[in-house]
Amino acid sequence: MELDFIDQIEFIVLENLSNEQFGVSELAEIMNMSRSNLLRKIKKNTKLSASQFIRQVRLKKSMEMLKEPSLNISEISFQVGFGSTSYFIKCFREFYGYPPGDVGKRTLVDENVAIKTSPFKKYKWHMLIAVSLIVIVVSVLLLNKKSIDITKIELEKSIAVLPFKNESNDSLNLYFVNGLMESALNNLQKIGDLRVISRTSVEKYRNANKGIPEIAKELNVNYLVEGSGQRIGDQVLLNIKLIEASSDRPIWVEQYSREIEDVFTLQNEVAKKIAAAIEAIVTPDELKQIEKLPTENLLAYDYYLQGLEIYNTRPKEGWIKAIPLFEKAIEQDSQFALAYANIAFSYYYIDIFQKEKQYTEQINSNADKALLYDAKSAESLIAKALYYMHIKEYRLAVPHLEKALEYNPNSSSVVNLLSHLYANYIPNTAKYLTYALKGIRLDIATNDSIIQSFTYLHLSNAFIQNGFIKEANTYIDKSLGYNPDNYYVPYIKAFILYAKNKDIEQTKASLIDVLQKDSTRLDILQEVAKLHYYQEDYDTAFLYYEKFVETRKKHGIDIYPQEDVKIALVYKKKGLDTEAAELFNSYVRYCEKDQSIYKSASMAVKYAYEGKNDKAIEQLKVFATQDNFQYWLLLFMEIDPLITPLKSHPEFDEVIKKISDGFWENHTQLKKSLEAKGLI
Repeated sequence: MELDFIDQIEFIVLENLSNEQFGVSELAEIMNMSRSNLLRKIKKNTKLSASQFIRQVRLKKSMEMLKEPSLNISEISFQVGFGSTSYFIKCFREFYGYPPGDVGKRTLVDENVAIKTSPFKKYKWHMLIAVSLIVIVVSVLLLNKKSIDITKIELEKSIAVLPFKNESNDSLNLYFVNGLMESALNNLQKIGDLRVISRTSVEKYRNANKGIPEIAKELNVNYLVEGSGQRIGDQVLLNIKLIEASSDRPIWVEQYSREIEDVFTLQNEVAKKIAAAIEAIVTPDELKQIEKLPTENLLAYDYYLQGLEIYNTRPKEGWIKAIPLFEKAIEQDSQFALAYANIAFSYYYIDIFQKEKQYTEQINSNADKALLYDAKSAESLIAKALYYMHIKEYRLAVPHLEKALEYNPNSSSVVNLLSHLYANYIPNTAKYLTYALKGIRLDIATNDSIIQSFTYLHLSNAFIQNGFIKEANTYIDKSLGYNPDNYYVPYIKAFILYAKNKDIEQTKASLIDVLQKDSTRLDILQEVAKLHYYQEDYDTAFLYYEKFVETRKKHGIDIYPQEDVKIALVYKKKGLDTEAAELFNSYVRYCEKDQSIYKSASMAVKYAYEGKNDKAIEQLKVFATQDNFQYWLLLFMEIDPLITPLKSHPEFDEVIKKISDGFWENHTQLKKSLEAKGLI
């Protein structure tokens, strides 16, 4: 029976209370259930995720222990399975609404009465179902008034704003109605207590013939906002409906008829009333952000909305056509920060794939003006971050994006940019995965199966880089399901299978199959060569590497410079010393420029190639202090022929063990962190 199940898993958690490593996987194993079935069953019966349920059990037990004067907060935090006292205090405050240090100062009448008068608590595990039900009801009503309210809010803080319907007779007013929808969405996104689905995810439902429960399920939200509007002369008519997904019933409905000059007040009022209806906490700073007027000039705002409508079509033509409209907005209001920011966005995306950049100055000057007139705008900060990305100063982009996320915690564009930076330019696998998971919770659906396929590919890659093999395999299959022709899926999938099976022949065969279908794939060509290299089959490796090097040189392509040392060794084995020296020098130049966390590992390989084993080991020691590096390095380091000479060094085994232990320790901590945040 269901009550037996919840009591049973609560008992198991209490039995393992002091073990901070005890989590969802361990609970599933003891229950002899798959992780997915356990998650589903806990969610069904408690409306909590499994990690939230475990944390709730720990926190409830800590409340009991805090009433014992012989124990301090630090001791209790460890006894209830929190490895960090500061993290325990944070979770306790979020759950009960005050810090654990205040427990002794408060007169919790309801809780004291419940503890003193309940005759069932001591014998909870031996009661019949009927008695258990009474205990649960008593606990809900008396013991946990505060926690129940907070849990309810937590469950009801996911929302999507569906595209508004244009009820104007004039279809040209669509941009204005879409602007109202965009404003409602943007204002809600500024509330950190909410999870707000992105505009790109809801756009697919503009003309969809689907019911509210189905849409809510696809978007994984508890609430949906529907709206319709029209503009008649100087009058704005707006109908808003907030719908509870589980019951498919409106819980707040409002009809507005306002003068056009009151449009900003209207937009702000809608956001605040929706937040209030779902009991979301809005901080004073967030309220200031919501109430901030983008401009006081209505004509400027009208031009801005027209530009935004065209900009959101996304193709290059749309970006080009949007710029003059944003510029017209600025002619009306020279301090219109949002217009400046969107001009910077437009120029950035027009220029993004151009080898010779044309609009660097336009991006920078408009971003600076946006910041000048509104330094606390997420859009202004994003504009400046894009400028730094444009000039390849990636590290300077990060603080601007992180600050933007403070002002708009639901910005999927910021989250995805950070994920992109940590994946490609500022290597940090933990942050890459964290932001990729946050991104998919905000950008959860799209009409475009190709984009969806790449989203899951991206997430799969983030998982495997952190050593999450099972999850990586799940998402690579989802990617394949959305687009069987995805260019990169076979590449990533082959190496996920290697991580799972350690079968280099299987991996090689998979990649050769891809290469036979498309012989122009330089990425696959060098990977097949590298697998032969790992097997010390230098003759076959040379055949592939030679094609790769010749094609790269012929077309002037500067790719995979980090692989040149392996190619150099293969050429050296083939007696091509001059070519080998040229390739090795190329690798040395790469090492000199490298500013990433991998520099010491790269230098270790350089010294190993030169036969300077002591220096190579010293560099590996330096690398052993690095965190959040890619799983691939751990997988292939020990089978790399360049590393083989180091294995006889007396310190080799110790330093490799330190590198390996560090990786798996980071993996464990990352897993706990992601579970605590409800991301996995």
